[in-house]
Amino acid sequence: MKIALIGYGKMGKMIEQIAISRGHEIVSIIDIDNQEEFDSPAFASADVAIEFTSPTAAYGNYLKAFAKDVKVVSGSTGWMADHGEEVRQLCSEGGKTLFWASNFSIGVAIFSAVNRYLARIMDAFPQYDVEMEETHHIHKLDAPSGTAITLAEQLVEGLGRKSKWVPGTLVAPDGSVSGTKEHQPDEILVSSIRRDEIPGIHSITYDSEADSITITHDAHSRKGFALGAVLAAEYTAKHTGLLTTSDLFNF
Repeated sequence: MKIALIGYGKMGKMIEQIAISRGHEIVSIIDIDNQEEFDSPAFASADVAIEFTSPTAAYGNYLKAFAKDVKVVSGSTGWMADHGEEVRQLCSEGGKTLFWASNFSIGVAIFSAVNRYLARIMDAFPQYDVEMEETHHIHKLDAPSGTAITLAEQLVEGLGRKSKWVPGTLVAPDGSVSGTKEHQPDEILVSSIRRDEIPGIHSITYDSEADSITITHDAHSRKGFALGAVLAAEYTAKHTGLLTTSDLFNF
């Protein structure tokens, strides 16, 4: 399979290594300093482009790839509130293909399935309140993380007593704290910490007067994310439309 990379930071370089080890060819690498590569024959020859950039760049990158009829796999977060509907229309009516996930880790896919299952169980036990905390490296721009938002939306869907999630406190890299833990009973608090070079930790806690139950996913490195992105690219090459991890992993 021919793969183009959009974004060549730590994640892009790791995806390159894993893709090559699985027998794929990297035909184009696009970063902030060579945007003209979108118009190259090499980019247009790609079966799939894997995109990991920033919330402000992602949507524009999708449009540039779609203009060349290149399918996209993306892990960029923070763009959906502004452009989610346009992307859905492009994929459902415009014949374009995007595989998007807030997290490509196989472990997170399993964790997500456990989260949905546990929420359905806990819906019958209103004495347990639930909240979430996510921790990431100091370079991450968005908070809460895209993965935390996805997990929180699953909680809202599974718990009839909760109507929405709200951001809680944010501990910045310098240790300063903003935000608040004040929230309504029907809201799920999602707090964030930015510290060191942590790839990602997500913890969901159900707490009652009697006891508490916590499930946690703790990423040891970015390797799991990179492998999942390549697996998604292999899947996307053979499928069309708006795709996500529930299509790839049938849990």
